[in-house]
Amino acid sequence: MRLNPSSQDAGLSLIEVVIAVLILAIGVAAGFRGLGQATRVIGEETPRLMARHAALNRAEELRLLGMAAGRALPEVVTMGPWNWRIEVTEAATAGGFVEATVTARSEGLPGASVVTYVQPEATE
Repeated sequence: MRLNPSSQDAGLSLIEVVIAVLILAIGVAAGFRGLGQATRVIGEETPRLMARHAALNRAEELRLLGMAAGRALPEVVTMGPWNWRIEVTEAATAGGFVEATVTARSEGLPGASVVTYVQPEATE
């Protein structure tokens, strides 16, 4: 048994280098494909987030102003580059509050819906 490798066993062969480069190229391509998918998913989340904030803003306005004054708020609000149509549906509760379902929608974009409980009139 020899401790020193022979001159034929020393170094890398050309085929080993080609296989290593091929494996690295496949890994890099898969990484870039995953990055592209993540970018698309994040980009599609922005309108949904804006719709949610528009609905949450209207729900907070209703809680502050009361349902009676909240009915006079505008139906369309602008948030980000989009105009959101705000719809509020009401249902009376046994406790004297109003269950308000606030929905924000914009044409061709995902919307959002929020449920809140509101006093019929604002308290001072």
